Amino acid sequence: MKNIFILAATLLFLSCQSNTTSTTSENTGTKEITLEEIWGGAFSTDRMNALNSMNGDFYSLLNHDDDGNSRVDQYSYKTLEKVATIVDGKDLKNLAKFESYSFNNDETKLILGIDSKKVYRWSFKATYYAYDIASKKLTLIGKDIQEPTFSPDSKKVAYAKGNNLYIKNLSSNAVTQVTRDGKTNSIINGTTDWVYEEEFGFVRAFQWSPDSRFVAFLRFDESKVREFSMNVTGNELYPTQHVFKYPKAGEDNAKVSLHLFNTQNRVTKKVALGNYEYIPRIKWSNDPNILIATTLNRHQNDLKLYKVNAFRTSLSLLLNEKDDAYVDINDNLTFLDDNSFIWTSEKDGYNHIYHYDFNGKLINQITKGDWEVTNYYGYNDAKKTIYYQSVENGSINRGVYSIGLDGKNKKLLSNETGRNTASFSDNLNYFINTHSTSEVPTIYSLYSGEGEMLKVIKDNASLKEKLADYKMSPKEFSTININGNDLNMWMIKPADFDEEKKYPMLMFQYSGPGSQQVANRWNGANDYWHQMLAQEGMIVVCIDPRGTGLKGRDFKKVTQKELGKYEVEDQIAAAKKLAKRSYIDENNIGIWGWSYGGFMSTNCILKGNDIFSTAIAVAPVTSWRFYDTVYTERYMQTPQENASGYDDNSPINYADKLKGNYLLVHGSGDDNVHQQNTMRMVNALVEANKDFDLFIYPDRAHGIRKGKNTRLHLFRKMTTFIQENLNKSTNDKIKIKG
Repeated sequence: MKNIFILAATLLFLSCQSNTTSTTSENTGTKEITLEEIWGGAFSTDRMNALNSMNGDFYSLLNHDDDGNSRVDQYSYKTLEKVATIVDGKDLKNLAKFESYSFNNDETKLILGIDSKKVYRWSFKATYYAYDIASKKLTLIGKDIQEPTFSPDSKKVAYAKGNNLYIKNLSSNAVTQVTRDGKTNSIINGTTDWVYEEEFGFVRAFQWSPDSRFVAFLRFDESKVREFSMNVTGNELYPTQHVFKYPKAGEDNAKVSLHLFNTQNRVTKKVALGNYEYIPRIKWSNDPNILIATTLNRHQNDLKLYKVNAFRTSLSLLLNEKDDAYVDINDNLTFLDDNSFIWTSEKDGYNHIYHYDFNGKLINQITKGDWEVTNYYGYNDAKKTIYYQSVENGSINRGVYSIGLDGKNKKLLSNETGRNTASFSDNLNYFINTHSTSEVPTIYSLYSGEGEMLKVIKDNASLKEKLADYKMSPKEFSTININGNDLNMWMIKPADFDEEKKYPMLMFQYSGPGSQQVANRWNGANDYWHQMLAQEGMIVVCIDPRGTGLKGRDFKKVTQKELGKYEVEDQIAAAKKLAKRSYIDENNIGIWGWSYGGFMSTNCILKGNDIFSTAIAVAPVTSWRFYDTVYTERYMQTPQENASGYDDNSPINYADKLKGNYLLVHGSGDDNVHQQNTMRMVNALVEANKDFDLFIYPDRAHGIRKGKNTRLHLFRKMTTFIQENLNKSTNDKIKIKG
């Protein structure tokens, strides 16, 4: 049965290749999707557990027995069969249900974590133990600590606690306190502040040198960063407050400095890196004495890679990359045995892979073309081969490729169409490919590093068969020419679509810099909701405007200093162009979005009040003055430098233009896009004497998920709002299922 399904899926892949042609399928199902089914998990895909690649051709998984006890099992990539149990929680006193694990370099020891407590979005504190696999000895590292990490020689563990950095000797249990000035909302050593975690995407701000002699770490002085506070309703008689440092655009950032701790003489030295605003990455080269520090100026358009001599704390410039707009930060910096390195850059107009020597001299540009490299997977030294993901087969598709270090012998390793994402073994001999299209649910398959498909692991055939009973419609991919650009678009029509009828249209978008919503992949809850709306007589459309990603540097960065200008112009123009189609009801066009998409949908119903009659904004930014420094200034510079860019595109300043139906939704516990955005929008609408709808979810964060039935409640509210406001001129009302 699996082989039959894969063959059918392959044939479907071949029919879904182009982003300028529609996908079509026969829909014979009659059942209608309900909200209860969507948010009750009825259509969830069968997923693989997150695997941890090990040395050689092995990987490990965190599994649980029927009693909930934890277990780390080892598997073979070649056979996908379990070959050993590395540690079983049943054998550990008071540690039967550990939550996390990580290996040392030679995989003879583990760090096991329990009792985790969330700090910010990705960071948490927990109690951690070191476990020796051979002796089965368990050693407490510490309670309420963060980011414990083995030294390369496995003799020590460095970790953060109470904003200070510590090192524990595993043989003597002696603890060295590296820093002593850590203080909440003031000084942080070894982990990042809120804005670095959110926007630069890392928490652990310390790195062991390859010879275990040095620990490089960042120190954040956030004493001058202003505090932000949120009321926490909770369940007690009196609400409490959550107070943390949050630098808004144009305000003071934390002062970040680089330090080197010598574990032998226990001396810490500060590294002078010249003029900079951010240190978004630190990484040791293959030379144990040379640390690479990345710095950025405040505009984030001048990036420098410095070679730092750990003994002398002296530095030399390795690479300097500049851009008229900004330079992206990533984790692709990879040092080869000779300390030459791999780097990715947009400097030729598209994101590509480059090879430099250790003096910063370009050896060669490895990938070339009018397409984007979207992920760098690694370098196999034995084969002199690089593995990467790109959109070479069209910007709505992603494939997995290999290419020689010299830029020759490029090979497609995965399916040609749809979304392909690889999880490689450490030695890059195997990878598990995650593949889907808009009509084929996720398929997990084992591949060799040469691109031979060895085995289907999970195919979600049962979900495909289940959905055949429902009144589903295909996503029709195409492009639409707007303001001189061919923008990617998908459209979902009712299954019984009749071109002689008129249908209300709902546009969905995100539109943020470098993002993508129009993609040939299996999506999820939002798509099921869009299908539900389509089955009840609505056309749903999504368009990626200028400023979104995977079409080159110029297309992406055209919105620089003007967030919300060109994207809004494109969505409005697209709505007007689509309204000329005979089957679109020009009087019933709505738009919705979340976060950046909420900022966009709000602007669209105000500046496009002659075409949009309805809008929903969930957790929207309403002024970029309220958002954080790193993200906002990357695209807008500071409000002091670019006041008009901030204000001309802020929906707060256009509240008097509201004519249609507008629903605002926010979580009061949103530490990312603060509820302040919505409250200021409310004030502006009240002052303009405009009617609108508002709903606040107490203590919910940016994702509005926490608590029983929260998402179900939200999407029922949104469905009701659409039913009441976007379908007035049609005979058949949208029925709320579930």
